[in-house]
Formats: sequence, structure tokens, C-alpha cells
Amino acid sequence: MNLRLQILQEHTKENCQKIVHWVGDDPKRFNELFNLFLNGEYRITQRASWPVSYCVIAHPDLIKNNFKKLIANLDKPGIHDSIKRNTVRLLQSVDIPEKYEGAVMDICFNYLASPKEAVAIKAFSLTILGKFAKKYPEIIPEIKLLIEDQLPHQTAAFKSRSKKLLKEIQ
Repeated sequence: MNLRLQILQEHTKENCQKIVHWVGDDPKRFNELFNLFLNGEYRITQRASWPVSYCVIAHPDLIKNNFKKLIANLDKPGIHDSIKRNTVRLLQSVDIPEKYEGAVMDICFNYLASPKEAVAIKAFSLTILGKFAKKYPEIIPEIKLLIEDQLPHQTAAFKSRSKKLLKEIQ
């Protein structure tokens, strides 16, 4: 498969699944996809983010050697929402190495606090912060404060996830 051409072919769930199936649990194929995700042109990185997230959710070990690059990618200025969304989606499903926990918490708190972030990015960030709150209960007051600040202005989905999370961390 010419992965770059496949990504450009169409941006559909069917094409995403075709790429995920092709990658499977093969680290070499995943690295090819991940390289396009990090270093491709704008449309390629945006479209590659979707299959990257599903590959990692299905095979979490695939990201282990690329975790540093994954987190560093979120610090790039002007990255597309799809990259943020798919990255925090996959972060919900993996064990975050301890040395990256602080960076991931900062990223999630910033996404949650930002009025400009898309609701899906905020919702996935909430889930990640909820997992961290079990290990680091001292972050619970900040999570509560951000949720309370945002609740009046958010969607029903965000409100539902927030209420569920608050119940879990109380």
C-alpha cells in the first residue's frame, strides 16, 4: 500500500479502517503512518491522525517508542483540531508513562481551560484528568473549578461527561 496516497484518497471512516487494518500490530507500518502524522503536509497530518488514534487504541504498545514525539507534537503552534482531538482520544486508552504525566496533565488542563478548544478535545481531556485524579487527588479542586466555570456554556455531552467525572472523583 502507498500509505500517503491512501490517506489522500478520501477522508472517510471506511478508508480510516482500511489503513488501520493494513497497519494491524506491525510496528514498521505504524511508524510509517506515524511519520506521516508528524511530518506530512497539513492535509496528510490531519487525515493521518484518525487512523493513528485507532491503531494505538487497538494496539497500545505501538506508541511506546513514539510517546515523546506524540506529546511534543501537541506543542507545535497551529496544529489542527483533528490532531489534538485524535491525540487526546488515544491518550484516554493508554497507560501514560510516568515521565510524561506532568506534560499530559498540563496539556489537558490548558485544553479544558481554553474557550477556543473544541468540545470533543475538552471532553477527552476531562477523561484523562479524571484518570490522573485517582493517582493525584490534589488536582481534583482544579478540575472541579474548571468544570464549574465551563458548565453553563457547554454542550449536553460535556455536561454529562463532567457530571459523571465529578461523581467518580468525589
